[in-house]
Amino acid sequence: MGAEEAIFLPIRQLAERLRTKQLSVIDVVELFLERLATLGPELNAVVTVTHARARRQARAAQAEIDAGRYHGLLHGIPYGAKDLLATAEGIPTTWGAAPFREQRFDYDASVIRRLDQAGAILVGKLAMVELAGGMGYRQANASFTGPGINPWNLQAWSGGSSSGSGAAVSAGLVPFAIGSETWGSILYPAANCGVTGLRPTYGRVSRYGAMALSWTLDKLGPLALTADDCGIVLGAIAGPDPADASSSGRRYRYEPHTLPRPPFRLGVLRESALGVQEAIADNFRQALEVLRPFTICDEVALPDFPYEAVTQTILDAEAASAFEDFVERGGPAQLTAPECRHGGYARTMVLAKDYLRALRIRPHVAKALDALLARYDAVVAPALSRVACPLDMDFPTYMGERRRDPISAAGNVAGLPALFLPNGFGERGLPTGIQFVGRAYRENALLAIGRTYQQLTSWHAQHPPDLLASASDLAPGRPPPVSSPLEGIGAN
Repeated sequence: MGAEEAIFLPIRQLAERLRTKQLSVIDVVELFLERLATLGPELNAVVTVTHARARRQARAAQAEIDAGRYHGLLHGIPYGAKDLLATAEGIPTTWGAAPFREQRFDYDASVIRRLDQAGAILVGKLAMVELAGGMGYRQANASFTGPGINPWNLQAWSGGSSSGSGAAVSAGLVPFAIGSETWGSILYPAANCGVTGLRPTYGRVSRYGAMALSWTLDKLGPLALTADDCGIVLGAIAGPDPADASSSGRRYRYEPHTLPRPPFRLGVLRESALGVQEAIADNFRQALEVLRPFTICDEVALPDFPYEAVTQTILDAEAASAFEDFVERGGPAQLTAPECRHGGYARTMVLAKDYLRALRIRPHVAKALDALLARYDAVVAPALSRVACPLDMDFPTYMGERRRDPISAAGNVAGLPALFLPNGFGERGLPTGIQFVGRAYRENALLAIGRTYQQLTSWHAQHPPDLLASASDLAPGRPPPVSSPLEGIGAN
């Protein structure tokens, strides 16, 4: 049994092969190190391959497994981390920005430390939009590593700001990755690249050691192949942390046998399939049909609030504060995207009264959304209104008159969890997705819905063609083989 079997294998299955020694941790880690080093640069998905640290951890993990000291499902599993998470041992943490290419820390972020404790093995620091989009980027080429390239179509964007995390999981460069979301930065790469992403409740996961963009909006979460994978990872990284004053005191456990069971009650967002591309609307309707035997669906509308204005004001004001020193010393001049060289200055113009007004509105938003979600396991909508943007277009031109999805702003400003699942393909052979937004601290309800959907479909088990060989062999723009949305039992 060769290590190549580990590529695109969900965590639970890969863990069983490692636990029973059908696969060697050392061989599996070497496989993913090689894929990161060879395929990662072609997708602009990798900043640093952590060879020395990964090999040391692999030897230690294999020795522990050989001695019968098995730590659990993540023991010996390789992963990648968005490059805004601090790592020790001389490994750079660049924040995706040229001015910080040589930045190093002498400690690991809490998420990295907790994954270490679970036995997971860091194999790479993954590319991201410079400063997580904090300077207001408007096109794909906004990172010193180059534009994030979508493994399904090399002329399309992988999504931001967790661009490398989405692409790396989609291309089989890592079994799972850690991303961050302030406003859509797990959603976009998960939906664009056809992988599963989980945005946890604000405060569920410690952000100690993570670059701050917006202190009251930032969240860390996993991108992986399946909802089950996301639950396993969240179980390892969630929980209180005295080093992060914003972390919740709530503990979290993920045990599939304790998850909520059907029927699930879903609120289908009114007019959610209007104003979206035809394939996205069709795939959304088909996904609801797949779930219909297991759900009770009502049509719902979001309470009437200026979600986008509130979220944007908070983000702009807090980003201006977070990067105040950087902007004042002229750092933006060294950034990659031209618009990022002045966006930081513009954000300093947010008025205190506008920020305070947004903060006053926010509790009313949270209360109204909680009242709505108290009646449902999730509110459901298409993940995005369009498939991934072409690399050579700016986002406003690509979006045209299409509205921005208010549920993303609403969920992020209220700190609510969301699960993003692949549900088919659309224009240019690119993936489409569906999102489930839940009540605060109800991640397990979302994961139960996601597991049910992925047990009935195989979208999550489809992968970009030819990636068992080399990314250079991919024909740019070649559409993937598309199967029926009902193709047997998923790999959970």
